[in-house]
Amino acid sequence: MNPTENNITQANIKICSLASGSNGNAYYIATDTEAILVDCGISYKQIIGRAKSRGVDLRQVKAVFITHEHSDHVRGMRVFCQNFKADCYMTKGTALKCKAFYMPVVPPKAIHYNESVTVGAFTVHCFEKSHDVEEPCSFRVEVGGLNIGVFTDIGCSCQGLCDNLEKCHVAFLESNYDEAMLWAGKYPAYLKQRVASDEGHLSNVQAADIVRAVNPPHLHTLILSHLSADNNRPQIALKAFAEFADRYKIMHASRYEAGEVFYVTETGCSSKPKPIVIPDRLDRPEPKI
Repeated sequence: MNPTENNITQANIKICSLASGSNGNAYYIATDTEAILVDCGISYKQIIGRAKSRGVDLRQVKAVFITHEHSDHVRGMRVFCQNFKADCYMTKGTALKCKAFYMPVVPPKAIHYNESVTVGAFTVHCFEKSHDVEEPCSFRVEVGGLNIGVFTDIGCSCQGLCDNLEKCHVAFLESNYDEAMLWAGKYPAYLKQRVASDEGHLSNVQAADIVRAVNPPHLHTLILSHLSADNNRPQIALKAFAEFADRYKIMHASRYEAGEVFYVTETGCSSKPKPIVIPDRLDRPEPKI
């Protein structure tokens, strides 16, 4: 396959969900020589351990892109950026709302709705989403002619989501809850209302409806993300997408462990055959905080 003008071939673009859920989110997108993270919502110790379990070299991460300030998206951001000398991008509203504990030592770089930022081989497109925070955003990452979307924590569909999903080859798409489980479950009434609101999360049915309506022409892999531990089950979420099984590779991202590393091309994803062992001596020590 011919290299792009960035000298990046599609054969060496890879992705990995390091964490996905209300206990933490971190999505890794990489070439052979550099990488970015979307969100960094698990502790530094956890992200190191999960990355090593899949042979993911976090030293390649050049930047972290933050979708919003909830702790499950920023918990490990400060220490990670400090240790790996990674830049951090977030909206002004997110920066204002982030607690001092989470804020990187080096001030974050601002990113704005409908703006694109280039970091190495990656062009990251930012757009507005509906969630109950100050200035939340979603990201579509363009690299080597491929588009990878990270679309979670979304209360309802919008034109920006549809337009960006339409361009994607791979999408991490929120499929947070099963409606019957939510309304019959143990959450207090106010929390049920919050989850199901237009500024909360997407249900399995809502997420499937979006895919059906957009009918993305390039999409080949759909990774159901941010599944609720209390109000969903992987088999229930996957069942909601059963009608798409002959068109897309559909899987779910785990909240408990890092997912497989997948190589991405225009036509599909393939699993990494064998993890690369990252020697302990090359890891930066965990700092005292």
